[in-house]
Order: sequence, then C-alpha cells, then structure tokens
Amino acid sequence: MKESLKRSWICLFEVLVQLARRLFLWARREKMAPPAVAAPPPTTTMVCARQGRLRQRYEGCYRLVSGCIPYMVKEEGGEESGCQDVLGRLQVLMISTPKRGDLIFPKQGGWEDDESIDEAACREAFEEAGVKGVISATPLGEWIFKSKSKQNSCGLQGACKGFMFGLQVTELLEIWPEQVTHGRRWVPVDEAYGLCRYDWMREALDKLKEQLLFERNFRPLPSPELVDSSSLYMVMPAAAEGTVALC
Repeated sequence: MKESLKRSWICLFEVLVQLARRLFLWARREKMAPPAVAAPPPTTTMVCARQGRLRQRYEGCYRLVSGCIPYMVKEEGGEESGCQDVLGRLQVLMISTPKRGDLIFPKQGGWEDDESIDEAACREAFEEAGVKGVISATPLGEWIFKSKSKQNSCGLQGACKGFMFGLQVTELLEIWPEQVTHGRRWVPVDEAYGLCRYDWMREALDKLKEQLLFERNFRPLPSPELVDSSSLYMVMPAAAEGTVALC
C-alpha cells in the first residue's frame, strides 16, 4: 500500500516537472521572438492618363479624336414625365482647360489603335472629367476642327476629325487623373449653348437632344449625386506651367 502510494506521488511529480519545463520553454520562445510588425496600410493606385501619340489613329491628314457629352437628368418627385420634360431637366457636364475661361466637352485625347471608338470616348470622360456611365451606341456625329495651337495655321495642319457620343453618367468620381488641369461643371443644357466654345459643340448638343427625344426606350438612370443648386459647382484647378490645351 505504501509502496503504491509512493509510486503515485513520483508519477505526479514527474508530470508536474514536465509541465513546468514546457511552460519554461514556451515563455523563452515568446521572449526571444521578434515583435510583430503591423501590416502596412493598403495603398491606393491612381490610374494615370495616357500620354503621347505612339498609338494615335489617323485618317489621311486628320488625327482621329473621340469624345462625349456627359449628361444626367435632374430628379424630380411625382409621376413619370414625358420626353419633353426630360429635356427640360437635362444637365450636361463641361470641363475647363488651362488658361481659358470657356468650357468644352471631354475629347482632347486621341482615339488610339488598341481601343474602339466608344472605349476611347469613355476613357476621355474618365481621364478629363472623372465620370463613368452608359455610352450611347449611336454617335452624335463627326466634326472637323483644328487643335488650339494650330487655329491660325494654313491648310490641314493640326486638323482633327472628332466623333462625339452621349454618355449618361452613373458615377461621379472625387479624384480623377487630369483634375489638376481640368475643372468640371454641371449646367442645364440650355445654358450650355452659351458656354460652348465652338459651333460644332452646339450642333452636338442639338444631336444629343434629338437622340434623347426620339429614343423610345430611354429611361433616366439614377443621378450620381444631388443636382440642386448646391451641386452646380466649378472646380478651378491651377494650370500646369507650360500646358497647352487642345480645342
């Protein structure tokens, strides 16, 4: 009996010794382990605007340009309204350029050889105006014009052929690639006529209104932000030194 009790105490003692040894080794490893380093915060990748003309498309002497008129329809309560009322609530987004007081539509970059014509228009809207949306399948038309730096040159030097689309805006970004050189402003479509720099821009507005008026299945999408008087703003960016804006 005594011998059995003695063996039991010995076994219990050995168990306690092993447990203490393991706790000691664990504490030692924790003490020697390097401190945990917090993971760096995720970085935000800013997409840069395309530069240069290595992939630029040309048609004879004309540089091909694709752009759009970003638009949305001001929301109003009540029952659904007809097309004429939609045109009355239509607002378009125009952008500023360095050293100029008037406004244009996004289209300054060229149509490049790795994208379709409507993809080029959507890219320009994103880069210059910070908007995304649904682009019309039918272009508003095409126009011939000259770049700003070649306005007074003779012949076809600096001539561009521009294709314009309507873009129903669904997303308005707070940060966009060219916000340093391009401000933006929502304006009622009737007011936009007086702000347009060239006649072809007014013609494009006419085509947009016709397209919306005669498009049977047109349904205004939810506006990306409130469009009351507080949202009709103009961001006036600082012009980059030596920047030359195209028309």
